[in-house]
Amino acid sequence: MLTLEDKIQKIRIGIAGYGNLGKGVELALAQNPDMQLAAVVSRRPQISVQTPNIAVVSPDEAHKLAGSIDVMILCGDSATDLPKQTPSFARWFHIIDSYDNHSSIPDHFAAVDNAAKQNGKLGIISVGWDPGLFSINRLYGECLLPQGKHYTFWGSGVSQGHSDAVRRIEGIEDAVQYTLPSLKAVEAVRSGTNPQLSTRQKHKRVCYVVAAPNADRDRIESEIKTMPAYFAEYDTTVHFVSKQEFAEKNKGYPHGGFVFRSGTTANRKNGHVIEYSLKLDPNPEFTASVMVAYARAAYRLASQGCTGCLTVFDIPPAMLSVKKPEQIRRELL
Repeated sequence: MLTLEDKIQKIRIGIAGYGNLGKGVELALAQNPDMQLAAVVSRRPQISVQTPNIAVVSPDEAHKLAGSIDVMILCGDSATDLPKQTPSFARWFHIIDSYDNHSSIPDHFAAVDNAAKQNGKLGIISVGWDPGLFSINRLYGECLLPQGKHYTFWGSGVSQGHSDAVRRIEGIEDAVQYTLPSLKAVEAVRSGTNPQLSTRQKHKRVCYVVAAPNADRDRIESEIKTMPAYFAEYDTTVHFVSKQEFAEKNKGYPHGGFVFRSGTTANRKNGHVIEYSLKLDPNPEFTASVMVAYARAAYRLASQGCTGCLTVFDIPPAMLSVKKPEQIRRELL
């Protein structure tokens, strides 16, 4: 006898990149009854996928999956993978990515939009919690309190994108980067005083690095601290540690943060503070869960004929839910 789950036409999901984020996507799919993992794309053909009977193909062969994947979730890094990979995959698949280099999102959007429109595909980029959920909350705050300021604080926690950017520096065997918010700055914002805060006043970045034998540590430290868009605007501390110390001190990928909108109404007489916060353990699994929800929206919008590139700003919230609209209204409105 067929169960309700059996009767659901499942959305076939592909995962491109089987690191921490890709594995998180696989776990998230197991919690969504309308989705199933269909294939994994990886540069490592010998990987062991947890889901039984899943094909693993190389990136060069990925286009052959075009007829068997409804949405491809791209789990590469923003520094080197996604700028090339997302527009390329958008030629064959509806896609989701988590591109997180904020300053370069407009250029990334344009490249993906062009590729997707030319091939009748839909892409939703920069999906996660920041950019992503925090972006939505910044927009809501600005719309609701036009007379005011928004503030974003990240951490304390491990930044996947920044850690990966550090690991790609020559002479580094392993590395992790922790983002630490200034508690003094957070409390100043929470009080509603609308402080003027520079980038350096809001956060510090701390890197733990395992350097290769005979690597030039001075060069490595300089490359980290001067890296544009990642570290150049922050006070950054670099600690060189042994492999053993690195393994002992860096377990898991916790993260989180806060978004504030502090503003006034009634001729600027009355003050209001909107606060949204996340505490994540671990970060990759939560980011993956967000991407999977937006994959559902991508599938639905693509089925309606939508093409090109979108961001989280363009997606109606109900598109994310497995529930019917009437159920959402009854239970959540």
